Amino acid sequence: MRPDPDDVAAWLRARPTLQGRAPELASSHLPDEPVALFLAWMEHAAAAGVPEPHAATLATVADDGVPDARTLVLKGLDARGWAFAGPRSSRNGVQLARHPAAALAFWWQPLVRAVRVRGPVDEASPEESASDLAARSAAARADISDDDWVLWRLRPTRVEFWQGAEDRRHARVVYENDGGGWRRTVEGGSVIDAGRAPR
Repeated sequence: MRPDPDDVAAWLRARPTLQGRAPELASSHLPDEPVALFLAWMEHAAAAGVPEPHAATLATVADDGVPDARTLVLKGLDARGWAFAGPRSSRNGVQLARHPAAALAFWWQPLVRAVRVRGPVDEASPEESASDLAARSAAARADISDDDWVLWRLRPTRVEFWQGAEDRRHARVVYENDGGGWRRTVEGGSVIDAGRAPR
């Protein structure tokens, strides 16, 4: 049913939320760094039928200080950071050149899970950017010059894993890095002390 323009707030309040089914999350099996947990959660999302588990919202900052967001796909993930790509001449490319920091947000609705990543952004080497462009389809490469295509890596200082709960006692597993290594904190009533390895 189409929302009533005079009462959009009531229509929104009536929409169901947290419709997915959250897996068990055991604190005793959480890794010491976020990459392993992210890969496990993304693999579980793919196995659960999430169509594009590597899709994320990228947020950058414009010159006026206002955040700007768009959806893209994750290109890689390792100790160097979360990788994504695009034209240097694009809006996000210009913003990253001026303000080299960003945030990524992943949402896997069937599992009631989200991941938020934030930190400084670095350009990969020209060779890596060229390799990423070459891996795209011919149609995706059309009208893009080699020197305009950039592979960026977000080096996270904070990664938050969020898992929803029907009782609203949502779980948060937060990894923070101040340059001396990862510090992990766990919050929320839906995290159990024992159980199977994280999925």
